[in-house]
This record gives sequence, C-alpha cells and structure tokens, in this order.
Amino acid sequence: MGASGGSDKQKKYSAFGEVWRQLKKNKLAMAGLVIIVLLILIAIFAPVIAPYSYVEQDPLQKFAPSSREHLLGTDNLGRDVLSRLLYGSRQSLQMGLYSVAIAAIIGIIIGAIAGFYGGWLDNLLMRILDIYQCIPMMLLCIVLAAALGPSLTNATVAIGICSAPGYARLIRASILTIRELEYIEAARAIDASDFRIITKHIIPNAIAPMIVQITMSIGGMILSGAMLTYIGLGAQPPVAEWGGMLADGRNYMRQHASQVIYPGICIMISVLSFNLLGDGLRDALDPRLKN
Repeated sequence: MGASGGSDKQKKYSAFGEVWRQLKKNKLAMAGLVIIVLLILIAIFAPVIAPYSYVEQDPLQKFAPSSREHLLGTDNLGRDVLSRLLYGSRQSLQMGLYSVAIAAIIGIIIGAIAGFYGGWLDNLLMRILDIYQCIPMMLLCIVLAAALGPSLTNATVAIGICSAPGYARLIRASILTIRELEYIEAARAIDASDFRIITKHIIPNAIAPMIVQITMSIGGMILSGAMLTYIGLGAQPPVAEWGGMLADGRNYMRQHASQVIYPGICIMISVLSFNLLGDGLRDALDPRLKN
C-alpha cells in the first residue's frame, strides 16, 4: 500500500517536472510568469513600497508633473499616481483571481454533473447554458452587477457567475471522454460512490484543460473588472483600482494624457502576461508537443 502511494507521488512529481521542463522552453510564457509574480508581490507589499497612501490628497499639487517627490506625477485631487497604481494592483488582481475561482467552481460542478450522469440531466443543463450564453456576457455582467449594487465584491461575483458556462462546457467535454475508461469501470465495480468517482478519479484527470482555461481567463477577468469599475459598477472611490483610475482621468486626457496612459499600460501588461502564460501552459500540457 505504501509502495503504491509512493509510486503515485512519484508520477505526480514527474508529470509536474515534465510540464515545467516544457514550460521553461517557452521564453514568452516564462516572461509572463515573471511579470505575474512581480504583480503579485507588488499587490502584497503595496503598503510597504508605495511612497504615499492611495487616499492622501494635496490640493496644491494637482496634476503635478513627474518629479523626485511624485515619480509619475499626481492626479486631479493631488494624489500620487504611482502609489495608486501600486495599490490598484491589489484590487485588479483580486477581481481577476476571485472571479475566475467563482466561475471555475460553478462550472466544474455543473459540467461534472452533466458529463458524468448524461441523459436528460445533461440535456437539461446544456440547454439552460445555451439560453444563458445567448445573452452577451458583458451585458449580463452589467445587469447583474447593477442588480447586486455597485461594489468590488458584487462586480467580482457578477463576472464569476457570467463566466461559468464556458468552464462547465469544457469540463463536461473532458469528462465525456473519461467516464467510460477502465479505471472508472473498476471504481464502479467496487461500489465506489458517484461523489468519490467524480472527485477522486474523474475531475483530477480532466483538470488539465481547466488549468489552461483558468490561466488565460484571469486576464479577461481583470479587463472585465476594469470595465465595470470604469462605468461605476466596480470598486468605488476612493479605492484605487486601474479601471477607476481610467474613469477618473478620462475627463482630463487631452490635457493630461498620463492620467489614462499609466493605468491603461498596467491593465495591458497584466492581461498580456496571463495570456502568454496560458499559451505556454497549453503547449506544455499538450502531449503532442512533447519531445
């Protein structure tokens, strides 16, 4: 029994090592990973590295240019732009990570039930998702966020719920190819419960495509969160968030273009980084590309 457990662990470690080896060959994916790690560190240590508080105002320093005191200048309320960008990484990453977690959990539950049981239950759930996906995602996000009320948490929940159907379809497709394999039949033969078969045997073996989907979706979630904040349905003032900084600077962009350029660059870099890492993971997890 102990030998079997050790063998399983060795297989997991060797599989991880193989994925990591393939991922390291992709320089763009590694660059994306490095930027993501830096963004996470910035979000964690923002209170330490930010020169000012994100709410600290100086009416005499409105739209101050770049200087030793304010490296990226100040905004319309005299707040340090660099400090707000650093603090804003917290809110933007939080919206991306939490919303993708909500979407993945809901999607895995629905997709696992539909794919494992099949029949009328599968048809019912898929038709419900068909109707759900007929509505444009961003329109549905706006409606749901408005119904829940403007806040960072509600915007995150709205994005997660609206993104769940894609995950459900993906996990269902993977499960349909797995549920008839020999080891699933063996689990049924020893009277393992459906819950155990799904959680211990099916989902772990169907999760690889989900990892890629989750990684590539975080960037889109950050973009969606910034959009909701931009129209007033996400993080509320004075909270620093990149979409909110874009909204604050849009009225001054002709005279002070930096007010929208800096947060726009932050959004672009974060979205690009997650997309590059997702592309790399997709290639690393594809057995046809391994050598």
